[in-house]
Amino acid sequence: MLMRLPLLLVSLLALAIVAGAQTITASASVKVAANALKIGEMAPDFKLPYATQERVFIRPEEQLTLSSLRGKNVILAFYPADWSGGCTKEVCTLRDTFADLAKLDATVLGISGDYVFSHHEWAKYHKLQFPLLSDHDHKVARMYASYDEASGFNKRTVFLIDKQGRIRYANMAFRAGSKEDYDRLRAELEKLKAEEAAQK
Repeated sequence: MLMRLPLLLVSLLALAIVAGAQTITASASVKVAANALKIGEMAPDFKLPYATQERVFIRPEEQLTLSSLRGKNVILAFYPADWSGGCTKEVCTLRDTFADLAKLDATVLGISGDYVFSHHEWAKYHKLQFPLLSDHDHKVARMYASYDEASGFNKRTVFLIDKQGRIRYANMAFRAGSKEDYDRLRAELEKLKAEEAAQK
């Protein structure tokens, strides 16, 4: 009986640790949900270095701010990393539909934690027509609930921000190879353009 007692205590301690871990995980999930941005809210502003296929923009005075794009609809696409298969598929699809998106008054911004020099080479290689922003410390991704602490990479998320700087649409689990997800984004843009036309 005395030999069983320490084993029982160890078992109870293990159960308490597991329960505590589950509580912490649940609390973290609630915190993430609470911090999620709402449709209709102003999109958090930011200032980041970026690259195009032509060059890098790294000096403070030439970095890009979201607020500088007021008056334009912005597609803000967070993605994990340059050169990976899924991300290549995503940016190449945005590249191939860029003309259609531009007709709907949309500007595309890609954003990951990669350095601007990687962005520059990747944009050149795939002939991307839109800028790739470098959020190396993932501060902006965290603001948009688009950072995965476990992996250390951005999640694949997409936001549509209107000309007044408000979030009009968010897909927090965007799928790089999903026609449905691209069609849904285009539909939201078309709806936004129709609203703008009705207000004129």
